[in-house]
Order: sequence, then C-alpha cells, then structure tokens
Amino acid sequence: MKQLLEAYFIMGTQDCPTNDPLAVLEQALEGGITLFQFREKGPEALSGLQKEQFAKKCQQLCRSFNVPFIVNDDIQLALRIDADGVHVGQDDMASDEVRRLLGPEKIIGVSAHSNDEVLEAIAQQANYVGMGPIYQTTSKADADAPAGTTMIEEARRAFPDIPIVAIGGITIPRSEQPIAAGADGVSVISAIAQASSPKRAAEQLKEAVQRAKAKRDQ
Repeated sequence: MKQLLEAYFIMGTQDCPTNDPLAVLEQALEGGITLFQFREKGPEALSGLQKEQFAKKCQQLCRSFNVPFIVNDDIQLALRIDADGVHVGQDDMASDEVRRLLGPEKIIGVSAHSNDEVLEAIAQQANYVGMGPIYQTTSKADADAPAGTTMIEEARRAFPDIPIVAIGGITIPRSEQPIAAGADGVSVISAIAQASSPKRAAEQLKEAVQRAKAKRDQ
C-alpha cells in the first residue's frame, strides 16, 4: 500500500477547465502515477449518469495501466462500477461501514487531521490515511487551514506502520518536505491537472518522491 501512495493523482472535470480531463489522466498514467482518485465535486462538476459515464472512462484508463481506481466519497457509485476502493472524509460514512459494504479486498482511505483520527481510522480497518492540508490549496473550497508537516511527523512516530499520504497545496518542489516528515507519498490535483505536460509532471513528481524517500531512509 505504501508504494501505491507515492504519486497519488486526484482529479475531476472541474480540475481541468482548459484541458480534456481524459487526456490529462491518460498522460498522468503514462507518466507513472501510482494511484488515482476520482473526485467529481463542486458547482461545475458532473452528476448523475454523466458522472457515472465519465467515471467508467477514467476507470478503464486506469485498468489499462494497472493503476487502482479510487472513488471519493460516493459509495454507491463505487459499488455500481466495482471501483478498487473509496476515500472518505471525517464527515462522510464511517470507514468500518464502508468496509462492510465494499468487502475485504477493496482499498479504503480516510482523511485524518490528528493522531486520534488516525487511531480511529486504523480501528475501522482503513488501508491508509490522507493527512493535510499541508499547504494552502485552491483545489478544495472547504479545506481546513494548512497545518504544515507537523501532523505527519506526530502520526508517523505514533503509528509507524500505517500508510500515510500527504495532501493539500503540494507542488513538485514542495513534495520532499512531507516525505521527510514520514509520509509514504503525496497526493496532488493541480500539480498534474493544470500542468502544460501532465505526463512530465507525473514523472517529475514520482522521481521527487522516490529521491526524498531514499534520502530519508539512508
């Protein structure tokens, strides 16, 4: 699981205002992203059948590259299309209930902002936790205030085995700090979705994370 978190791309149509989102995803996959989260949210987002059809197209692309396809929050959509997993926030369905619905083989991620929330996620059978926002972000309108990497350092000391991915305002140059703090990977939206070359951005992100991990683990 920890390797799957290295270069974690999150995207919906709302994140690609000037680019074809399917082309962006395909390029990101070519560039080596390790996990993809389908997050179709916001005033401009697709809904209903359009959302499901777009999700299926994204899922097919991910399958062709053997990259897991995770759905943000929408448990019913994940069940209908047999997604590889779901990511839920603190205000969404509890992860143990998600596990009951999805079964033992699916990936379940949980947003966490403190050691207490990480402990609860572990107790509820989450496969990984997403911690952030690390930096200021414009991709999520209701994001909490940026917390830096302190929460990751504290969680890693307390829970050495739980897979942790950092999120929030992370750019390629900023990807080293969360890894140094103990994260197993970083998740990005704009850094790839709005890059002039999503493929190159994905390559650079993965390279930066792997360099930072090698340096940390020396």
